[in-house]
Amino acid sequence: MPLTAILSDIHSNLAALTAVIADLREHKADRIVCLGDVIGYGPQPLQCVDIARKEFDFTILGNHEEAVLYGAVGFNPKAKAAVDWTRDQFHLESEAEEDRDGRWQFLGDMPISVEEEDDNVQFVHGSPRDPTREYLFPTDVLNPEKIYGIFEHVERVAFNGHTHAPGVMTESGLFRLPQDGDNEYSLDDEKVIINVGSVGQPRDGNNKSSYALFDGNNVLFRRVAYDIDKTIELMSTIDRLPEYLALRLKEGR
Repeated sequence: MPLTAILSDIHSNLAALTAVIADLREHKADRIVCLGDVIGYGPQPLQCVDIARKEFDFTILGNHEEAVLYGAVGFNPKAKAAVDWTRDQFHLESEAEEDRDGRWQFLGDMPISVEEEDDNVQFVHGSPRDPTREYLFPTDVLNPEKIYGIFEHVERVAFNGHTHAPGVMTESGLFRLPQDGDNEYSLDDEKVIINVGSVGQPRDGNNKSSYALFDGNNVLFRRVAYDIDKTIELMSTIDRLPEYLALRLKEGR
């Protein structure tokens, strides 16, 4: 399997995405895949989508792409405000018609999951059971019924995002933080679901971007510093983006 950089939850944070791409280039990743939520929350959705269209092998449909396409069902008011503003950016008349059409087509063509059968690897945004919307939190290991139901849909290893919290969930009901294994994890016979964390809005108390490198058997979790102040400054100029969404970037929450 080619060395694969697995990104998720970029959330319109161009500074973070640019830093992560520079890092994965240094590690000589052969390809980039994204587990969804390229957009939402942040200030530069069009720029991030344009990079995804050009650079990524594929991008899974995230719940924020789904919300821009079909409506923000079940979103809290702050997240919905960002979705509504983001949708308007895709309609801007200042953008060339060809670019507008291409971006909408890109969102509409996103698969809800990708399975690479030769390596028994699945890529989803939420969970293998409900690829777009279901949250799989670290504390769900305390819910055996949920874990059993989700792992019924896993052949060997599944990669997800959505919660913005990196780590490895095992079929036996453990959640291993990246730092528990010096930011590395090697697959064995046990089924696992691996959350790669968030590029653009980490929520595990570490404000550095998170992504993973995978060679078919080994996972390397990466944390990358980026210019948080630049993103916050951009967000502060957009009245329709709630201030809370910018300030949380500093805290990694």
